[in-house]
Amino acid sequence: MVLLVAVLLAAIVFEFINGFHDAANAIATVVSTKVLTARQAIILAAVGNLIGALMGTAVATTIGVGLVDPHIVTTQTVLDALLAAIIWGLVTWWLGLPSSSSHALIGGLCGAALAASHFNWSVLKWNVVSGAHAQGLLPKVLVPMISSPLLGFAFGATLMFAITVGFYWITPHAAKLSFGRLQLCSAAFMALSHGSNDAQKTMGIIALALFSATTAGTLDHLPTWLSFLRTPTFHVETWVVLLCAITMALGTSSGGWRIIRTMGHKVVKLQPVHGFAAETSAAAVIQLASYFGIPVSTTHVVATSIMGVGATKRFSAVKWGIVNRIIWAWVLTIPIAALLAYLIHFLTSALM
Repeated sequence: MVLLVAVLLAAIVFEFINGFHDAANAIATVVSTKVLTARQAIILAAVGNLIGALMGTAVATTIGVGLVDPHIVTTQTVLDALLAAIIWGLVTWWLGLPSSSSHALIGGLCGAALAASHFNWSVLKWNVVSGAHAQGLLPKVLVPMISSPLLGFAFGATLMFAITVGFYWITPHAAKLSFGRLQLCSAAFMALSHGSNDAQKTMGIIALALFSATTAGTLDHLPTWLSFLRTPTFHVETWVVLLCAITMALGTSSGGWRIIRTMGHKVVKLQPVHGFAAETSAAAVIQLASYFGIPVSTTHVVATSIMGVGATKRFSAVKWGIVNRIIWAWVLTIPIAALLAYLIHFLTSALM
């Protein structure tokens, strides 16, 4: 029971970090274009995240049972994965790099599962086809890891080009005023899509921890008032959804300005029209992924949408040196988080 409490606390910490790390991406453009103040954007992001988190559990199910064999997962395994994701999230936040909390969690879960199974690679679900649906790391993580940023770049560039051609007659002042208003809608859409995808990842990991603890008999003797913790089948309870949504909103309100500066200023200089195009493009890709239960990196999609929009101004408008640092953080996240979780597993085993 003590271990389960530790897992729940670690999950809350991870979701809080996710709030000021990844949710900062959702409001970076609208703050950078000065359409909203930081405080207004935080309120918008918090409300959007809360509503988005209540829109479904497809992504949570993928995280919980679609990537690794749930029978190898124990409460300790979940704790190892969360600790690895927390460490990597804090390191990249300190460096101001918009790395993926989603991929950190996925990498941590895979590394912890490998450690628990004594490096048995069969515990990882690579490609499992069930009817018309495919689960596993290949279709749900690795392919989207490449395709979703490319879609973000393509959507951003295409939408920005269409706006440039379609509204060539509008004056700069009118464009700033009109797209500043439209960016309120795109920012809300971005926050909503972020909540529908990112908040669900921690929901899945908490549901997995409760399911593992229940099947292991850890929760057999709980008092009646705590019986809601028992989960004999994998299921994301409403209280888990609300806990994750509220925690992410609080995390968003507490910081994330390092990430905002990188995304909103250092990659490319943004005006309201660019912010509108980037947010709309990124939100569309993320919402589509959430519908199919794909835990994409909102960081990747937002960043490449901004790059795509910036590249339509002129290729040199994108500061590719900063982009290079971001890409390295993307590439290294899953393997480093997996290695951290693998090592943490032996540390937590020694302490138990």
